Amino acid sequence: MEKVDAVIIGAGVVGLAIGARLSPRLSNIIIIDQNERFGEEISSRNSEVIHGGLYYPQPSLKAKLCVEGKAELYQYCLKRNIPFRRLGKLILAQNSTQEAYLERLLVKAKINGVDDLIWQSSRDLHHFSTELKASSALLSPSTGIIDSHRYMQSLLADSEQNGATFVARTRFIGAETTAKGFIIRLDIGGEQMTLRSRLLINSAGLYATDVAHKIDGLGKGSIPELHWCKGHYFSYGGKNPFSKLVYPVPETNITGLGIHATLDMGGQLKFGPDTQYISRSAIPDYSLDSSLKPKFLEAIRRYFPGIEGDKLQPSYSGIRPKLQGPDKRFADFRIDGCAAHGVKGLVNLFGIESPGLTASLAIAKHLAVGLEIES
Repeated sequence: MEKVDAVIIGAGVVGLAIGARLSPRLSNIIIIDQNERFGEEISSRNSEVIHGGLYYPQPSLKAKLCVEGKAELYQYCLKRNIPFRRLGKLILAQNSTQEAYLERLLVKAKINGVDDLIWQSSRDLHHFSTELKASSALLSPSTGIIDSHRYMQSLLADSEQNGATFVARTRFIGAETTAKGFIIRLDIGGEQMTLRSRLLINSAGLYATDVAHKIDGLGKGSIPELHWCKGHYFSYGGKNPFSKLVYPVPETNITGLGIHATLDMGGQLKFGPDTQYISRSAIPDYSLDSSLKPKFLEAIRRYFPGIEGDKLQPSYSGIRPKLQGPDKRFADFRIDGCAAHGVKGLVNLFGIESPGLTASLAIAKHLAVGLEIES
């Protein structure tokens, strides 16, 4: 039976970042994914935004790891020549109630270590676009966008250069705990394989709780309920009037940051995501219903009244693994090591949604420290 140091389940951006972090310190790591290629689910179906770290409450892992991860990610992009643009983000208020929210957000951001926010009057906003409708705004200069595919390619290359192996089309069947780690059963392209591993890292994203239920010796009480929340994106074929990312003040009755305007590295303007809780399934449904267009236009026209409706077209969708259900309050990342569940050498990552891309390098470092692989 083959022996390895670690098996990482899930080759999304976080699993790949963990592989890149651990591979210089562990001699034999296997990263598996059930899909044909890495990053085919959450990591390739998002806004590709490098978040500033403004919204998350203290003390939370999302607040800590987003701010730390943002700084590490920009440094990594510069070092590895990963395409990114530090565009900045405007958070728009439409009335006095929303302006009060921005004032509270300014305080929260400073507590999180984000001290670069700049208040913008309605007149100031005209420097960025004459198309924006708002009474005031906050500018977050450190928010940006990234080529997430190139980033994941680089993380995988780092891992493989350090001796790690990526195995696609591989399903996790189950694992049992032993005195020295785990006996792990895999299905690799229809053929079953059993191996021993000292460490087991569950970074399976949408399927993290399914994987956890297949680990013998892990108490079911330590496995949370995971909710799938679908978000849709529309692209805009008209003239792009924005030089910054544009976000509305989040509405109190939605789970997310609202339908915002973002750009990709090619300059394409897109709007989204909305939030729609869906039933979990064996195969994710990424279809996009064009009947959502009126809802999108209504939300967008609050801050971009001049949008040409006929040039807004369905683009793509993504699904986020949320620990918070509909109408529930904030839920933090869960990075559960032995102290959480009592199984030595096992780490379960639950609810790694936004800002998971931004925080990916910091998540990997946090995990490595928790496993005592580094100080």
